[in-house]
Amino acid sequence: MTKLLIEQVKEHVISGILPFWSKLRDNENGGYYGLVDFNLNIDKTAPKGVILHSRILWFFANAYLMFGKKEYLEDARHAYEYIKNYCYDKVNGGVFWSTSYQGEVLDSTKHTYNMAFAIYALSSYYDASKEEEAIKLADEIYHVIEEKCCDSVGYLEAFDLKFQPVENDKLSENGVIAEKTMNTLLHVFEAYTEFYRVTKREEIKSRLEWMLDTFADKVFNPELNRQEVFFDKDMNSILDLHSYGHDIETAWLIDRGCEVLGERKYIEKLQPITKKLTQKIYETAYHKNSLWNECDRGEVDKKRIWWVQAEAVIGFLNGYEKEPQRTEYLNAAKNIWEYIKENVIDKRKNSEWFYELDNNGVPTENQKEIVGPWKCPYHNGRMCFEIIRRNIDV
Repeated sequence: MTKLLIEQVKEHVISGILPFWSKLRDNENGGYYGLVDFNLNIDKTAPKGVILHSRILWFFANAYLMFGKKEYLEDARHAYEYIKNYCYDKVNGGVFWSTSYQGEVLDSTKHTYNMAFAIYALSSYYDASKEEEAIKLADEIYHVIEEKCCDSVGYLEAFDLKFQPVENDKLSENGVIAEKTMNTLLHVFEAYTEFYRVTKREEIKSRLEWMLDTFADKVFNPELNRQEVFFDKDMNSILDLHSYGHDIETAWLIDRGCEVLGERKYIEKLQPITKKLTQKIYETAYHKNSLWNECDRGEVDKKRIWWVQAEAVIGFLNGYEKEPQRTEYLNAAKNIWEYIKENVIDKRKNSEWFYELDNNGVPTENQKEIVGPWKCPYHNGRMCFEIIRRNIDV
């Protein structure tokens, strides 16, 4: 990787993303403010999403691990204290979906996807802080997922306060209600990868291997070289949907998980699949130096979503590492970063990245928020960390 790219993303994360999120600390009520609208108005009374807080915790913990600045660990601790004190259900286990700005439970839904992000964040925070309490909390949530949120086929989705199943409207889109999703499976896998990395516990390893088999045997569609997205309870696909961002993200997250596991059997089983996913996305979704969003029943959504661009940079960089002869992947990673610099990064003072752009690189008319329940520093921050960490020499 050219030194210029590494220098640029390092400058961007240190001077742009990190200070932006640090300034959103709510020092009065705890946690971080839950909403910054398109016009950069901070709503200090907006609900606080738990996914948002887990992602903020993950981001600052990893910033500390990478750069070693104590203020990043302090910002991580601030998020951690909020999750521990207000988002974790001390009675029934798991984490809530959202709280009010003052920490009261707002939406008590227990969602496997949401709990996975808590494990992901707590594992990184434990690595950064060495606080045993954090990994103990991650372990408690892990046992909740394994005991209450899965069956013999896969991971279940949404539950009420006491873990009775409810409709999965939070992670279902495109006119269907899915009983199981690729997205939840992917992020449980991502979370357990980090949990295993910092604990090396055999039971977590076995679950990771089970998920890798599920990806290979049930989620990946070998005829179309893509993942299926929404499933019924038996993991039968229920919609013709190709999620470009999730496929390129999955390609590198599975490769990463296989590396952490270190099992040759799974590297040999999954790497051909991740190579096919990467190639398919390059051939299908990479246009105008950026990535389209998805294809729903043959209709392509050409919006440019912030997180899709960030994951595409990592995914193509990862693809080039696995196949150095595929220099087009390296060029794609560089070109998408140029697109991000030119179009996705908001040049206004005290802003960060736009949520979504149209096919011409202009923020969409609905003017989505700059910070919200889903709009976070995890994708773009992780892109920066991965480029710096991989330090590819070309």
